[in-house]
Amino acid sequence: MERKTEILRNVGLIAHAGSGKTSLAEAMLFDAKMTTRLGKVDDETSIMDFEPEEIARKITISTAIHHADWKKHVINIIDTPGDDNFLSDTKLSLQAADSVVVVVDATGGVKVGTEKVWSFADELQLPRIIFINKLDRERSNFFKTVEDIANHFEKRITPLFLPIGIEADFSGVVDLVKMKAYTFAKDGSGKFETGDIPADMSDLVEEWREKMIENIVEADDALMEKYLEGEELSAQDIENTLIKGMKNESLIPVVCGSALLNIGVSQLMDLIIHGLPSPQERPPKKGNKPNSDELIERPPSPDAPFSALVFKTVADPFAGKLTIMRIFSGSLKSDSTVYNANKDTKEKFGQLFIMEGKKQQPVEQGMAGDIVAIAKLKETQTGDTLCDDSDPVIFEPVKPLPAVISYAVEAKVKGSEDKVFSSLAKLVEEDPTLRLERDQSTSEIILSGTGQIHLEATCDKLKRKFGVEVNLKPVKVPYRETIKKPAQKVIYRHKKQTGGRGQFAEVHFDVSPLERGAGFEFEEALVGMNVPRNFVPAVEKGIQEALQTGILAGYPVVDIKVRFFDGKSHEVDSSEMAFKIAASMCLKKALQEANPTLLEPIMKMEITVPEEVMGDVIGDLNGRRGRVLGMESKGKYQVIKAQAPMAEVLTYALDLNSMTGGRGTFTMEFSHYEEVPANLAEKVIEAAKEEK
Repeated sequence: MERKTEILRNVGLIAHAGSGKTSLAEAMLFDAKMTTRLGKVDDETSIMDFEPEEIARKITISTAIHHADWKKHVINIIDTPGDDNFLSDTKLSLQAADSVVVVVDATGGVKVGTEKVWSFADELQLPRIIFINKLDRERSNFFKTVEDIANHFEKRITPLFLPIGIEADFSGVVDLVKMKAYTFAKDGSGKFETGDIPADMSDLVEEWREKMIENIVEADDALMEKYLEGEELSAQDIENTLIKGMKNESLIPVVCGSALLNIGVSQLMDLIIHGLPSPQERPPKKGNKPNSDELIERPPSPDAPFSALVFKTVADPFAGKLTIMRIFSGSLKSDSTVYNANKDTKEKFGQLFIMEGKKQQPVEQGMAGDIVAIAKLKETQTGDTLCDDSDPVIFEPVKPLPAVISYAVEAKVKGSEDKVFSSLAKLVEEDPTLRLERDQSTSEIILSGTGQIHLEATCDKLKRKFGVEVNLKPVKVPYRETIKKPAQKVIYRHKKQTGGRGQFAEVHFDVSPLERGAGFEFEEALVGMNVPRNFVPAVEKGIQEALQTGILAGYPVVDIKVRFFDGKSHEVDSSEMAFKIAASMCLKKALQEANPTLLEPIMKMEITVPEEVMGDVIGDLNGRRGRVLGMESKGKYQVIKAQAPMAEVLTYALDLNSMTGGRGTFTMEFSHYEEVPANLAEKVIEAAKEEK
């Protein structure tokens, strides 16, 4: 089928983990005859969850894309992760969507993840349909779930279908618009028969149809008037107004079914093509002219200049790198050149693909609204805009979720550190939520991500894709040492007399503390000719080297001033080496006398938590030697601004999760150094000595 802009529907499936998004995607593909059998996550036969890490954990880790051709339309299904560790991928992938289906598990109702992904859809202003899933399960309850959704999200939640039968007896759905009943075969085939509404449901159906019509007519004043005057509304009137309400987001329809039994899925697909917008019905994409604040709008038309946003990159050890993008305007043909406006470079490429789960299907061209992939682009990364170089534009990508937990990555095979770093760097291209850095002071490779499982899955992927094995270890806290009082006139003489030429150097130092964050200051204050000036650089070098390892626990020494004011030399035995050694020993002697102390890094934190657990979170912070600096309200949430020592918050993400039932989030960055309390300093010094 020719993929024209107006027949496309780019739909993101979003939900809390385990609600059945992937099973729903599998049922949609099966009903559209894209697959010959219904794939199942639990039997490891799913087309959309194909990475070994996903199969092992039975969760979606990385967004998969496939298209279902349905009634002369193409539904691009964007199956996103629901697990908290991988929600950043969900947020980035929704940039390719024009609408979403929110899947809610009828046995569990609205959960934390549902709230989070709902807020992503709000941020991107995406129209939505709610699909209440798992109605065949024990303890599933359609009406309670509808009420739960209405309580959580203020928008007009309007059921268009009611379930026939409950739990094990769930067998079909009643259509409140067409007033028909669809009874399904329970073999997963998706086959159904259309008939009359069961007699025992007529009162219930009347009541809910009334509620539905009341909500629908609010989208159209003329229809509202007809309704209030008691006129009969035609099914056509109701349907047209429903679609208008869906597209302008004044109304959110609720449909229901079971993805696993393939009940209610074809009704959902009909509603997607009739009620959700095509790319053409979405507002033009706004961007900026490169290097300026000038706003540019790109209408979703094939005749406009080409523009696309890269929303995902997949590192494939065989095909190289796959760049997946959403075309917002114009068209793109195979074997051409694109301009990367962020990097100011042109990229040539060969074949254009559309994604089909783990496979790619070659296509001749992609149109405005389409989701396409290109292999082996050199410079292009997630978040970049590709466009026509004669009329460039840069789209602002959404920001990934902040990394909240860090580990040191240690190569299992000694000496393969560089391979570890370069392979991880490829995975960072694929997953922009990961942060990779080398800590200069502890020389560790630090990997940060949105959760423990996120980092573990990254290490699994590292082993599978690049054959590199690593261990995750707690990050070393980069302590520092400094002094609290000055040490005056510290003298050290270095003298060695062996056969032949000896070594001789004497230096006199004043050492004094500087304010926090000042670093190191060296002052040459020599008078007279006791020390030839050509030895001064050697003295400074000796001090610099000695500052690398302090005398308490071997941490670097900071915030200190050394004044080199006198010394002695010997015309034959003095050398640069001798002065370097003397300077280094003199500094160590001075540090002993200057009341040395240990410093630790303090982190600046912003913690967002539901109001009801705020007391627990603040109490916990106090127990971590934290300081609360202020608070502000944000809807049902409170934002706590605080500072805490890095040593106390290395795994804060895990603890905050358990305190807030997964609803708390936080960001953290380095703030400054402070002195470690004496009782704790002893422990740190002990531990450092043991490690040596």
